[in-house]
Amino acid sequence: MVLTRRRVLQTGGATALTALAGCTAESLLGSNDDPPEYSLTVDSIDVSPVEHALYEPDDGPLFGAPARSVLDDILPDGRHTTYGFRPLPSDAYVEYEDSYYQTKHVVTGRTGKERQLVRADPVPEEQVPEDAVLIDTLERPSARTLKILHSYTQTDGETSTAELLRGDAYVLRRPAELESRLATGNLDGRVVTMTESGTWAYRVRVNREQIVETAYTALAIPVAGSRAQFRDVVFGSRIDTEVTPAALPRDARDILDQAIEGETYTETVPISEPFDTVLEALGLGAVDTGVNGKLLWYDEEFYRYGLYVNPSAS
Repeated sequence: MVLTRRRVLQTGGATALTALAGCTAESLLGSNDDPPEYSLTVDSIDVSPVEHALYEPDDGPLFGAPARSVLDDILPDGRHTTYGFRPLPSDAYVEYEDSYYQTKHVVTGRTGKERQLVRADPVPEEQVPEDAVLIDTLERPSARTLKILHSYTQTDGETSTAELLRGDAYVLRRPAELESRLATGNLDGRVVTMTESGTWAYRVRVNREQIVETAYTALAIPVAGSRAQFRDVVFGSRIDTEVTPAALPRDARDILDQAIEGETYTETVPISEPFDTVLEALGLGAVDTGVNGKLLWYDEEFYRYGLYVNPSAS
């Protein structure tokens, strides 16, 4: 059996650990009946790399409306400052009058602002009043805020959305939030439930407080004066891998084609040399835990790919 580079690395690591800990390589790598499994996924993207790279705000009032307003102000060479939040994604590519720009944010200071801060105190199920408000009946700006606070409470602050909070409070900043039922005081003191049964209920508190907000100034940096130039920008900044069929040996090319046709190609350790060659070509040669969301340009087609590593194939 030929050992691929990946298999050599794994075996070498196991041997070193065996010498140090007195364990067998088999116990470290798994039994021979239970080898690790590598799955390559390749999904076709039905738009061009240029279209895929361009940012277009959604139609919603919460995120889309302020983003469109800021773009109107900064394209082609303006500035727009917001306090405490950034209405545009940073480093997004946008098109304006056949030219292409990348959005940027810079911090331009701090200032005191009076803001409404929303907090949610848990209410026991037996104390939920009959007039409690079901969260699904609220408009998105209010519902989103309370769901973020609910997640924060239930995870003891370990939720991924905790960074959106100021301590235990959500600060209303976006235009749609400032017009929501939370901002008007309609929900202040009311009990809101996450379910119809009354579980996960909270009493809402909305207070006005003076806080210091960071000033974020948005601007647009010109990157290309034509679509052809912008295509080069996209390939240089967003495409992770470019591969031509001719650059791969026939057996490796067959494996990549199988992954594209079936959307997944899987081998168990020890993986074959052709599969190892494909992983190297895709920049996955050193990946042993998994990666996703990579972009590939192959044979004049556009794909998203990833590698999943299952330590136990059974």
